[in-house]
Amino acid sequence: HNASNDSDYNASNTVLHRGGCHCGSVRFSVRAPRILECFTCNCSICTKKQNIHFIVPSSAFHLEKGNDVLTTYQFASMVAKHTFCKICGVQSFYSPRTNPDGYGIMPHCLDSGTVSKVVMDTFDGINWEKTMETRRDHMESRSKVKHP
Repeated sequence: HNASNDSDYNASNTVLHRGGCHCGSVRFSVRAPRILECFTCNCSICTKKQNIHFIVPSSAFHLEKGNDVLTTYQFASMVAKHTFCKICGVQSFYSPRTNPDGYGIMPHCLDSGTVSKVVMDTFDGINWEKTMETRRDHMESRSKVKHP
């Protein structure tokens, strides 16, 4: 089974991960596979903050605490919502431009014990529009729930 050919989110293939920011003010849970397919992007903000993330539908993510300490940075297209803890500065999740109906979760912000492997993929965010021409289905399917 090749995840990149069938990347729709399938809840039956997931476990409950928990995570948060450095100071503990932001805590969340997320249903995602044990093997995480993560993206690294070369756009200006992802390069500066080393934004490695995996994408899930919004229904798979639950903010358990910290809404009051989250702040959001937006720029350019104003689609992505770069949320981070205003106490410690850590971004543990955000709403990506490729998937505004889902969340990008930072695997390094998950508690240990539920991830068995991280598989990396690259996204050419410098050439966002051109990249989406060829990868739109692959990217957008990540925030869609697959119904059996």
